[in-house]
Amino acid sequence: MTNDTAASGSGKSLASHGLAPRGEVFWNLSPGSLYEHSFAIGDGRLAHMGAISTVTAPHTGRSPNDRFVVRDENSEDVVDWGKVNVPVTTEHYEALRADVVDFLNAKDLFVQDARAGEHPTLGINVRVVSESPWHSLFAYNMFLRLSAEELAGFEPDFTVLHAPHLEADPARHGSNSSTAIMVNFTRREVLVTGTRYAGEIKKSIFSVLNHRLPDAGVFPMHCSANTGEKGDVALFFGLSGTGKTTLSADASRGLIGDDEHGWGPDGVFNFEGGCYAKTIRLSPEGEPEIYRATRMFGTILENVVLDDDTREIDYDDGSITENTRASYPIHYIPNAVLPSRGGQPQNVVFLTADAFGVLPPISRLSPEQAMYHFLSGYTAKVAGTERGVTEPVATFSACFGAPFLPRHPGVYAEMLGDKLREHGASVWLVNTGWSGGGYGVGSRMKLAYTRAMVNAALAGDLDNVEYAADPVFGVSVPTEVPGVPDAVLRPRETWADEAAYDAAATKLASMFRTNFEKFAGQVPDAVRAAGPQ
Repeated sequence: MTNDTAASGSGKSLASHGLAPRGEVFWNLSPGSLYEHSFAIGDGRLAHMGAISTVTAPHTGRSPNDRFVVRDENSEDVVDWGKVNVPVTTEHYEALRADVVDFLNAKDLFVQDARAGEHPTLGINVRVVSESPWHSLFAYNMFLRLSAEELAGFEPDFTVLHAPHLEADPARHGSNSSTAIMVNFTRREVLVTGTRYAGEIKKSIFSVLNHRLPDAGVFPMHCSANTGEKGDVALFFGLSGTGKTTLSADASRGLIGDDEHGWGPDGVFNFEGGCYAKTIRLSPEGEPEIYRATRMFGTILENVVLDDDTREIDYDDGSITENTRASYPIHYIPNAVLPSRGGQPQNVVFLTADAFGVLPPISRLSPEQAMYHFLSGYTAKVAGTERGVTEPVATFSACFGAPFLPRHPGVYAEMLGDKLREHGASVWLVNTGWSGGGYGVGSRMKLAYTRAMVNAALAGDLDNVEYAADPVFGVSVPTEVPGVPDAVLRPRETWADEAAYDAAATKLASMFRTNFEKFAGQVPDAVRAAGPQ
């Protein structure tokens, strides 16, 4: 017998999604109820202080090679097809969808109705249907939570059908493996199979917003955002491990959001209602707000190791993965701005963890340099982070978020340039990576120095100081920053072997130029000329 009206969803139905579940369907359950359902099926453990601890191995991160976009008449001329946006046929999608529906129909289901986009007209309604209660909690944490009145009349604009324990079949479904994340813009639907890693849920909807919002004049961004006491908004772009979440969660500023935002005619708005923070080596001294949030009821700890007896959290243990995560509602951060919106940004910060140790720790960019570095999206992987990586490896991810961009990167770069010219925001390139030598020789830039540099930039303390052009990368480097030794600002002077610095800087500059060749003929000459010469 079908039961499609359980819990708080009385009167609701999944029939419009082609689902006829034979088990119970639980609508918009509270965190406490979702804890109970998770523990009842043996999925998850209660951590000391109240978080729920989960393990997603063998998938402990996103599966970029398993992400597909349905290629049809509506997506053909809009999507930037290639390694990022891999096409899949409608027939393969429908075959996978049929198997997902059959699989979910045999399960108890957990539905979360929520919103993506803290904007009254530009956000979208999202429905997540999952076989897993803690993944439903993830959706509750990460998307914007709705009132009872809003839920009563809810109609989804996009739906995620989440079947993490169903394995895809490459021959039948056109996938590369047993994992498949397929986005269908025509059906307004996402299928997720073969992976328990929760980040696939939120990033799939991020891709949807990156597809939709440019047509509404909104620049979608993979960035964090905060605001000062005077309402001055700052954006922080950066790939994983560069400090995007850490630097935006500043007790002296209000947190708008830590990962995904839109920049529209009336300012900045968060796409999400929660944070998905990395927790490896998290400490109460370095990141007190995030540390506190990870120990609260309702937080999901993903692949974090617990003591078997005490259930104490070991933030330093990366034995499952270095990509340990915590998902929690944004209001768990004491200085969160609610609703999560702000005015026009006055400062834009690009974060990079340069493992070669040659980029200045802070520099000011011209609008053309900003577009160049935005399109480059540079950071570096270090030895030990991936199998086979024995020395620093340059990583370029266009717009600091290439895996989530359905359109050509040039579309987003042009929107950035337009916003900078319209609102006159200052742009800063901040290196949170190595100083005094590359990885293995130098040391990681002190967080206290990085905070001092960023705070000085946001406070306007660097507006009237002297600048010198970096001889290799051409960016403008301040000659002094309060609270930071002058020598730290000039990376060549921090190296014991200046000839080794010159060789490393020349090597990285060449990597920048080689990477940017793919944009030849697609960007203005002034942008192409703004990089290392």
